[in-house]
Amino acid sequence: MSENKISDNYQLGSKKVGYWSLAVVLAVILFTSAIRIRLLDVPLERDEGHYAYAAQLMLEAVPPYTGVYIHFLPGIYVVYALIMTVFGQTHIAIHLGLLIVNCATILLMFLLGKKLFGPLAGAGAAVAFALLSLGQRVQGVFANTEHFVIFFALAGIVLVFAAIDSRKYLFLLAGAVLLGSSFVIKQPSASFIVFMGLYLLFCELRRRPFALKFFVARGAVYLIGALLPFAVICAALWAAGVFDRFVFWTFQYAREYVSSVPFLVGIKLLKIKFIWIAVSALLLWILACVGLIYLFIDRRIRRHCTFVLGFLLFSFLATCPGLYFRPHYFVLLLPAVALLAGIGALGVQRFFAERQSFMAPVATPIVLALVVLLYTMYQQNQYLFFMSPEQVSRTTYGLNPFPESLQIADYIKNNTDEDDRIAVIGSEPQICFYSHRRSATGYIFTYLLVEPHPYALRMQQQMIEEVEKASPEIMVFVNVHASWLTRPNSEKLIFEWFQKYKMENYKLVGVVDLVSADQIIYLWGKDALGYTPRSSYWLAVYTRIK
Repeated sequence: MSENKISDNYQLGSKKVGYWSLAVVLAVILFTSAIRIRLLDVPLERDEGHYAYAAQLMLEAVPPYTGVYIHFLPGIYVVYALIMTVFGQTHIAIHLGLLIVNCATILLMFLLGKKLFGPLAGAGAAVAFALLSLGQRVQGVFANTEHFVIFFALAGIVLVFAAIDSRKYLFLLAGAVLLGSSFVIKQPSASFIVFMGLYLLFCELRRRPFALKFFVARGAVYLIGALLPFAVICAALWAAGVFDRFVFWTFQYAREYVSSVPFLVGIKLLKIKFIWIAVSALLLWILACVGLIYLFIDRRIRRHCTFVLGFLLFSFLATCPGLYFRPHYFVLLLPAVALLAGIGALGVQRFFAERQSFMAPVATPIVLALVVLLYTMYQQNQYLFFMSPEQVSRTTYGLNPFPESLQIADYIKNNTDEDDRIAVIGSEPQICFYSHRRSATGYIFTYLLVEPHPYALRMQQQMIEEVEKASPEIMVFVNVHASWLTRPNSEKLIFEWFQKYKMENYKLVGVVDLVSADQIIYLWGKDALGYTPRSSYWLAVYTRIK
């Protein structure tokens, strides 16, 4: 076999190892899927609400950047729209779509690990990823963009590997298109495109005999494939007449967004969040560290050191834009960590096999999987087996009004017509999605209005104009800090306007007081009048005076 082949294709034992490894992977998929099914009813958090509402508008032929103003590329809306078309426009449907994508990603981890290091490493990587991506501290049961990014990125990487081995342009083009698709879901996944492009060129430079024409052709095909999804998005937005808005939000405003966190603050956030996440699945992270060490010990594994270390580095870089280091950003790092855990599992197997231990190659995957599963269950047993979906939401996000959004949306649906507009003065777009009512303004995230950037005052003025023009039937004011994240130097016009506008045009019809995780007070109609919230976390619902 040629030295230029990516895969060593060594089996590390009989075919039984491959069968047992696949059986372990399938068992873990069933195990984690059962947990995800139990938690399908978990309420949407605000990012999920944003994607779902934007996808809902897309299904109603409303172009991106008209009904929703945000710096995201619209690929995630397409993904959500596909899920909602197949399973329905509910939060349960969205989480069912996530479950299917997660299962497919676990299988991709198995294929990648198996191709590089054999079936045992593939099984270890798949098990590690399944458990890590389920974790509460990476918000694993919520359908954030990162889950979909790594599905497309891993599928692309597997196909590019196949293209390097087979030299087939179709595999290369398809892999590049999949990697490019991950970018239009979320911009930081450009890191994976750059990494795999560099690795492709690295492999082609090492190929003997070297042919410059072939090298250039392969690079050109990869570049074209990677750019194609973005080109299609740009063409579609141009045809829809919103290309100028797209440029402003995804380039001009996005530049301000990613430059607002000071470097030293970002490093501190990274340290805190990384330790917090790692200790929640300690055994898996230790196994990944073992794999990192073993990467330099075994000659056959060391041959792939360039890929593994590069994958780890560029996966980490994908979590870094803006230096926010929010928990779900670390999902982008999990495939690289899981691959290292698979190498660690392989190292443990070889350690016992070389010493003719009772730990036979066939038994090793089973024992390792059981140990990891049992320890993970011990660490997160309440979350995995006992918390209700509402409790999972509350223990993950605190007193954010995600469960309460369902009841507020029910009130809106029962007291408005389908064509009525509503305005949520706060960052809770899931209310618009649940209620199936269009927002009076494209500013479904009010973070944008109070961040320290030169567009803030203009955005507040635009939101005010849009709300007044639409004259929404119902307004919801969200007095929750996490829904605004105001700073001492934030523009205050929107708050001053709201107080005056609602007094002149609206009356109070509902109050939701988030006193504690166990005490939520709902008051409607006359009961809401004159009520003074006991907590600093509350929502007020107003209806327009006829």
